[in-house]
Amino acid sequence: MTLSGKKIVLGVTGSIAAYKAIELVRELTKAGASVRVVMTESAQRFVAPLTFATLSRQAVLTDHAAWEAQMPHLAAAREADLVLIAPATAGTIARFAHGLADDLLSTLFLACTRPVVLAPAMDADMYCHPAVQENLARLRAWGVHMVGPATGELASGVRGPGRLAEINEIVQTVAEILCPQRNLSGEVVLITAGPTREPLDPVRYLSTRSSGKMGYALAEEAIARGARTILVSGPSALPPPAGVECIRVETALQMRAAVLDRLAETTVVIKAAAVSDYRSAHAAESKLTKRDAPMTLDLVPNPDILHEIGEQKGTRFVVGFAAETQELIPRARRKLAAKHLDLIVANDVSQEDAGFGSDNNQVVLLDSAGGVEPLPLLSKREVARRILDRVVGLRKKQGVGYGV
Repeated sequence: MTLSGKKIVLGVTGSIAAYKAIELVRELTKAGASVRVVMTESAQRFVAPLTFATLSRQAVLTDHAAWEAQMPHLAAAREADLVLIAPATAGTIARFAHGLADDLLSTLFLACTRPVVLAPAMDADMYCHPAVQENLARLRAWGVHMVGPATGELASGVRGPGRLAEINEIVQTVAEILCPQRNLSGEVVLITAGPTREPLDPVRYLSTRSSGKMGYALAEEAIARGARTILVSGPSALPPPAGVECIRVETALQMRAAVLDRLAETTVVIKAAAVSDYRSAHAAESKLTKRDAPMTLDLVPNPDILHEIGEQKGTRFVVGFAAETQELIPRARRKLAAKHLDLIVANDVSQEDAGFGSDNNQVVLLDSAGGVEPLPLLSKREVARRILDRVVGLRKKQGVGYGV
């Protein structure tokens, strides 16, 4: 990875994670970037400006010192190739989302016409608050890029979302924006994501625990690599990545219809959705009445969408997922062969901090040529990168060329 010649403005805000920005400056400069640090007043309570000035070899811009230069917010915004805010506190995110310009960093944000990346860091309850989520959604709609947060133990001692993303993930995100790999240019990638809901009555349904995070991460990575990307999503609270064509469905039959309708135009299919295996034979038109007796539900199998894709794959590259709780590799191998797949992503969903609902995943990649690649616990975006790296590599072996 090289960021040689790239100029980055790094905004550091008042979070306990501010100390991690020291390592971030080191890694960005090691990759060849020129880093100019802007610190808020509260950030300076955690780390001294001298630390960043020493590592970046440039004077740090602060509210107190910056005005010695002429209009520093305009100069820094114009000179930068990218503005990165890490860590980004709830307060900074709110300032940005509401167009406030009450300090140097928020003024710089308003003046910036370059790509902006935010790495949120705060306590879990703060991150999950509707105000913070609305602010993040507004910034995403404006084209601001997000990396993280990760889920784990926080400064407060609780576990949850809010940890600053890993430094290598932040650097990777910056590199992808400034030096994008276009190694899926010319491909049409169809990705399924999330659960399906099979109604029992107007109130109840059968479903799976999938959040859609893995499929959405794959869609975000595919669009970043130049693919025309179609996302067929079951019910999910996640916003679709910018530039992705998103088709919303609810049931397995709806997902099947949407996938088969678009299959002819696709060159790569990645089926990451956790589809319900069964549906009610006769969904009730009115709410089923509770009774003090056991209830028997008449269920019928849903169609096997992945098997249907495999049977008519042609020259398409088809990737499946195997979510298991035991016999992970043997079951994944059987599924790989039975469904005519090129690659299967096997994950043990019983693992803590991985799988359904988590921001992380730990998977094993198995391909039809016998290759096996176990991956460590990684963020789902990083898992998406590894999966698509493997797709690109195997496609090249098939004689398919790509842009760069």
